[in-house]
Amino acid sequence: MTSVSDILKLLPAGLIWSIQFKSCLSLHEDNSTAMPNYTDYNYSLDYDDIPQLCVKDSNRHFRLWFMPTFYSIICLLGLAGNILVILTFFYFKRLKTMTDVYLLNLSFADLLFALSLPFWAANSTAEWVLGLALCKAMHTIYKVSFYSSMFLLSFISVDRYFAIAKAVSAHRHRSQAMFLSKVSSALIWVMALMFSIPEMSYTTINNNTCTPYSSTSDPLRVRVQASQIVLAFALPLLVMSFCYSSIVQTLCQARNFERNKAIKVILAVVAVFLVCQVPYNLVLFWTTVLAAKGGTENCNYENLLLYATDVTQCVAFLRCCLNPFVYAFIGVKFRHDLLKLLKDLGCMSQERFFRYTCGRRRSSAANDTETTTTFSP
Repeated sequence: MTSVSDILKLLPAGLIWSIQFKSCLSLHEDNSTAMPNYTDYNYSLDYDDIPQLCVKDSNRHFRLWFMPTFYSIICLLGLAGNILVILTFFYFKRLKTMTDVYLLNLSFADLLFALSLPFWAANSTAEWVLGLALCKAMHTIYKVSFYSSMFLLSFISVDRYFAIAKAVSAHRHRSQAMFLSKVSSALIWVMALMFSIPEMSYTTINNNTCTPYSSTSDPLRVRVQASQIVLAFALPLLVMSFCYSSIVQTLCQARNFERNKAIKVILAVVAVFLVCQVPYNLVLFWTTVLAAKGGTENCNYENLLLYATDVTQCVAFLRCCLNPFVYAFIGVKFRHDLLKLLKDLGCMSQERFFRYTCGRRRSSAANDTETTTTFSP
């Protein structure tokens, strides 16, 4: 029995080639009828419906020099100022009043915050490579120190209010003051730790960045930032406004030649708080509102908000290095003890120490009180 291959061998080569060509031609005609001819249609893509990525290169370059520079300055000043306050307290055993206890705790809170700033600089300028544990620790330390310092500033204003505006009742409960200050300080740290639980729980490494939020419109971001504005800004602002306005009214009624100087000190304390905290909290409030609305589609507007957040946040971080000068070094006794500490450590000569202290001590001896923050220069 002859096979197909044997038959093909008997046929001439030209005939075989013509059969194959006709079969390929017929197959092409069948495919052309089955497949549509795309050249007969005009296709146009609507690029308006495709979301465009917001380019933030300018903000990234700005952060590369701005964040490390300011964080380094704040870190160095914060470490120096708060370490001097802590050393002065322990060297001279100055824990005698409620304000002293609050100031010591405030210095520890600001010192913790200053120690975390190098990690904040690394997170804002490069990819986070230090692991999840250190990422969570950085955010937790920041929030604990932030809340505790804001609460301590409020308690300092309350203590000054009772010491000056309610001097009679404050003197009556003077024996219980130290116990109350230590208990209230412990409660402040516990409350600050409780309010920092979201950072401990949700902070993770997202897009090579250490952050507790998944996006700019994350519902968690709205809740955390809203609670921060209320608890760590609005509430301390109300307490400090009431206390210091009452203190100013009391001082205005007093007939003391140091009255005007004391009022200037109070205004400086309030001004530092407002200048450092108000701009950042306004920007934080607006970004919270935008996050609640689902964010913004305007790329330029989003970049401007990033610039505003970076700049105002650095100004707010200045509080950790300004607090020692505003609350501690402004007191006459504290300044004298600080200079004496520097002399004992060999950082100041005996001659210079007497030049800085003798004249000032004579002029202020009649007005110097036990409290660290005397509201007199």
